[in-house]
Amino acid sequence: MGVRLKTKLTLGLAFLFVVILAFGILGIFYINRLSNDSKLIIKDNHLSLVYCNAMLKALEELPTDSPAIQTLKENLALQEKNVTEPGEQLATQGLDGYVAALQKNPHDSLAYKNIRLAIYQVQELNQIAIANKNKIAEHTAERANFWLTVIVTILTIVAFTFIVNFPGIISSPIKALSDGIEEIANKNYSKRIYLKQDDEFGELADTFNYMAERLDEYEHSNLSRIMFEKSRIEAIINQMKDGILGFDEKGNVLFINVVCENLLGLNEEEIIGKYNADVAVNNDLMRTLLQDKDKKELKIYADGKESFFNKESIIVKNDAQMIGEVIVLRNITPFHELDEAKTNFIATVSHELKTPMASIKMSLQLLKDNRVGTLSADQQELIRGIDDDIERLLKITGELLNMSQAETGNIQLKLQTAEPTQIVDAALQAVQTQATVRNIHLTKDIAEGLPSIQADIEKTSWVLINLLSNALKYSAESSEVNIRVARHDKEVVFSITDSGRGIEEKYVTRVFDRYFKVPGSIERSGTGLGLAISREFIEAQGGRIWVNSVYGQGSIFSVAFPV
Repeated sequence: MGVRLKTKLTLGLAFLFVVILAFGILGIFYINRLSNDSKLIIKDNHLSLVYCNAMLKALEELPTDSPAIQTLKENLALQEKNVTEPGEQLATQGLDGYVAALQKNPHDSLAYKNIRLAIYQVQELNQIAIANKNKIAEHTAERANFWLTVIVTILTIVAFTFIVNFPGIISSPIKALSDGIEEIANKNYSKRIYLKQDDEFGELADTFNYMAERLDEYEHSNLSRIMFEKSRIEAIINQMKDGILGFDEKGNVLFINVVCENLLGLNEEEIIGKYNADVAVNNDLMRTLLQDKDKKELKIYADGKESFFNKESIIVKNDAQMIGEVIVLRNITPFHELDEAKTNFIATVSHELKTPMASIKMSLQLLKDNRVGTLSADQQELIRGIDDDIERLLKITGELLNMSQAETGNIQLKLQTAEPTQIVDAALQAVQTQATVRNIHLTKDIAEGLPSIQADIEKTSWVLINLLSNALKYSAESSEVNIRVARHDKEVVFSITDSGRGIEEKYVTRVFDRYFKVPGSIERSGTGLGLAISREFIEAQGGRIWVNSVYGQGSIFSVAFPV
């Protein structure tokens, strides 16, 4: 197994560290030796020369200057303490004897000569020592220069080799890997990297080649299948009768089927890959699809007639991240046609039933008249039952007729300026009998100074009567139902409050749906159309209707009209 890249770096840096350390140690060592040699020359030999020069000077002054003998003796004493060289001790001792002889006989000329020769001998010994020590210092300097030169040379060669080779060791594999990754990114899965290195880069190259091999296998094994599945999905989408339009996460058009092409009047080849907002600039229907997100039903001219389509927007996600959007336009024209036929049938049947039921109602009134004949108690009971059934049938047919008007958009409104009090009084009067029968107290709370509203008095009264009837029906006997009218901002609000059992929260949003009845309701014979018709009537007049309810405490139905 080859040397690891980490090991190479460690060995190279360790070698450089050792060389630098050795260079520093040798430099310090030789500098210290040179310093010590210099100190020895100055300390020992130079001082001896200074003492000898002082003694020669004193010797010259001795015949005329008697204190000079003292100077001679002082420097001789200092020299005796600074003896460092071989033979210097003997010469110094001889000098001491000659000085003593001179002191006994100051006029002895031989003593002068001997002292001078002895001083010259000491000087010569120290000068020779200085020369020798200087040679030693020069030799030390030469050795230091040699070894430091060797170390610098080695360090330079190693550093140069490191500078030349190491960048290639790092950059070449990285460049090869970078080129390989770029090829893989371009889906060239046949790319391979060959590095003749048994280190980390070599392992990385082997791993890269393994990855490329597996990707190549995956690409070739699945490409044909993916293309087949893509073609099959496109065929399925194009054969669907619903219009289908798909965008990516950026809003660019991904696909559009034939049905959607015909509806939008667009060509797939012209819009694929384009930003949907750019397409919408010149296409009204595309603009409607993008802008009116909440609009679920669209009327589109298709197949030579006005057709109805239900729009469904599907957000496509992958791991909670949006990756696209699909708009489905489902053709619901047949359902509209069936619904219209149903509405017409209900309207026709309801209208046709009202005439015979009115006749039956009149006949019952005649039967109740004692002038026609007296009825037994059982017969009167039967008459009352038939009368109740006729009233219920008349109410149902009336609701069905109203609903058929709402569904066809043929609600006939007679908008006029109306006083809220007038509408409330009419509604209360209509349900007073029902309240009296159940012993329920009707109260009203009408604010002063209410503005007039624009409303259809008959239909608005019908709505309030329906709401009051429901409140009386679901309230306990001997309880209270209140109708309150007040102004809130720019609206006049009618609120009907009961103390019934209320509506469960899960049903509150559905009470205004057609044919919906709250499960467990005490009413069995109703159609479930009353509140749906009420909403149609109020919204047709530009108002709004809603309910607030707490289950177990009661409900508040509110109707608001703009001032």
